[in-house]
Amino acid sequence: MKTKSPLLMILAVLASSLAVALPAKAERVCKVTDPTGTPLNVRDRPNGQVIDTLLNGYRVYMEDSATDDQGRTWVKVGSYTEEGFRSWGWVIREFISCYDQ
Repeated sequence: MKTKSPLLMILAVLASSLAVALPAKAERVCKVTDPTGTPLNVRDRPNGQVIDTLLNGYRVYMEDSATDDQGRTWVKVGSYTEEGFRSWGWVIREFISCYDQ
């Protein structure tokens, strides 16, 4: 009976850990496109408190979506930074333009 090569087992573990590190919809690349030209508010939850801002043209990935009580669609966005993937928070969907990679 042959045993699996330790190198193959290590590669399999590394490949599976990379898949876990990526956002759920990594293939869907988006950019901030706020028509007002001002930085886009990022909130802690849909229609919640402002916790940050993102500039127009900033590249993000959609992680999740939700609809608020007023029927507006919000998306949770994140991006890759020098430290790895960072989840920013929630923004109004209409201010994000997306395309397939």
